[in-house]
Amino acid sequence: MREKVRRHLGKVLTGAALEAAGTAAMVAVTLPGTAGAGESGGAGGGTRAARQTGPGPDAAPPGVVERAPAEAERGRGRDPLTDDELGRVEKAALAGRLSALGENVTGARGPQRLSIDLAEPEAGETDDPDAPRRADVAFYDYKNDTLVTKTVNLGTGKVERTDTRRGAQPPPSRAENAEAARLLIASPIGAGLKADYKDATGKDLTSPDQLELSGGIYRAAPGAQPAVLDACGTHRCVRLFSKVRNGPWIDTRDLVIDLSARKTAALDRG
Repeated sequence: MREKVRRHLGKVLTGAALEAAGTAAMVAVTLPGTAGAGESGGAGGGTRAARQTGPGPDAAPPGVVERAPAEAERGRGRDPLTDDELGRVEKAALAGRLSALGENVTGARGPQRLSIDLAEPEAGETDDPDAPRRADVAFYDYKNDTLVTKTVNLGTGKVERTDTRRGAQPPPSRAENAEAARLLIASPIGAGLKADYKDATGKDLTSPDQLELSGGIYRAAPGAQPAVLDACGTHRCVRLFSKVRNGPWIDTRDLVIDLSARKTAALDRG
């Protein structure tokens, strides 16, 4: 893996250098006030920018930055959820047995929050400007590998519906990607990742905080993976896309982390 990834890094670094050069050229063309900066200023030899000591008579007055308006505590209709609504809806959704008995990605009490989204209107409410606002709150309960979605009425603060499904696997959250990276760094199959990070930065990789991470769900296919990953799909399994912070990508696509079983394995590309 290490040699393959190092070749990949070289390609990315070359592309990044070209992109940076292109960006620099674009900035040089589009920045205001740069036209004529390299032109001769006559006998004095200085540029116009060097000779100018203050704003010209036609200069625009300095801009005024206005303070952003305060966010309303509650939205209306299809407005995005406000911070206040997000806090209230999560608190309502977590009340009861789910909070007490559920388990998150690290094994701590309480389910893993995945997302909070404005719910679609109910039948017959589409054209009603005063229809109740609702939010869907999705959790993953690692205690029993279930996706739990609760629909909360934002006006009453009550949970109107609860949907529980096994085998449903939405994209991983940021916290899940970080935990997957933590397990990978601690695993023997993470040795290549750590070696490539050291090659790219000269430093040891010890924490997910040193990487920019995104992830996708991996589902098992018959005969396509090591037996340790056969439960992926029922278990929550993640493939990571890893990048050195402010640096190159490291190819970790062949590595799968089973967050439910807290195990890691490498896929065989054949």
